[in-house]
Amino acid sequence: MKDNFSTQSAEYAIYRPTYPKELYDYLFALVKHKNAAWDCATGNGQVARVLAQHFTQVYATDISEKQLNQALKLPNIFYRVEPAEQVSAIADSFDLITVAQAIHWFNFESFYAEVKRTLKPEGLFAVMGYGLMNIDKKVDQAVFKLYEDILGKYWDPERRYIEEGYKTIPFPFEEIIAPHFQIKTSWNFKQLIGYLNTWSSLQHYKKANDRNPLEYMYTELKEAWGSDAVKDVHFPILLRVGR
Repeated sequence: MKDNFSTQSAEYAIYRPTYPKELYDYLFALVKHKNAAWDCATGNGQVARVLAQHFTQVYATDISEKQLNQALKLPNIFYRVEPAEQVSAIADSFDLITVAQAIHWFNFESFYAEVKRTLKPEGLFAVMGYGLMNIDKKVDQAVFKLYEDILGKYWDPERRYIEEGYKTIPFPFEEIIAPHFQIKTSWNFKQLIGYLNTWSSLQHYKKANDRNPLEYMYTELKEAWGSDAVKDVHFPILLRVGR
């Protein structure tokens, strides 16, 4: 499992989008019991915080201690620095296991062995993520120029699973065909720049070139944004659900 986000953990906590209530409501309706959940690769605990409102105990793991330091501490969330492929939880522990915007970094075979070991017989496993956002034609064109033309070779090869909508990840579970969801939010221009700075490819570019590529793109992005104070932003949600 790769750790691509420790270096920008504070920005990640501020600028990454959050999943909608409708998605959680859908998942919770499929869970028969709500005693314990595991949020794997929890990052700053964004998903774990929501699970904590519905489950007696939440086990939240990540390989990045810096990310966990940004997480909200609640009495029923137990944070652990552990890899997805080897956790200390006992067998048949969890009614729900979630992994959000992270499974493409995992060793699938080893992680799925842990899911099958720790998931209760009637438990639910949910893989979540989101693709490239849509704002408007001009902004989308400028963002895609950054994404593809400037940062294309700096994306990790695992990024293709996101681009393929998680449809090509192995999924050795009894799958439940899920409905489509979107993340809907509103950003100002500063939030757009903040989000772009969380991209792992941008961090790779900075390490390789000792310069932030947004220095080249800032003016073009600003012109594309125009005079609007805020704009609507939509992310397509990627979702695989099974037992």
